[in-house]
Amino acid sequence: MHLGNSVTAAGFWLGTLLPLAYFPVFFSGIDSTGSLSLFLALLAVHVVALVIGHDYTGSRTQ
Repeated sequence: MHLGNSVTAAGFWLGTLLPLAYFPVFFSGIDSTGSLSLFLALLAVHVVALVIGHDYTGSRTQ
């Protein structure tokens, strides 16, 4: 497997599983600057992961 394929696969799976990290942030509440910064950072990482993992071939049926 080439490095590009590994990065794409990692981006796909990170983009797939990262929404699970939103739950603790939502349950603790976004009532401070730190919580808001954490939420926005998670959102930014999620967007980058989705863009990188968009071409992952393992997610499509043949």
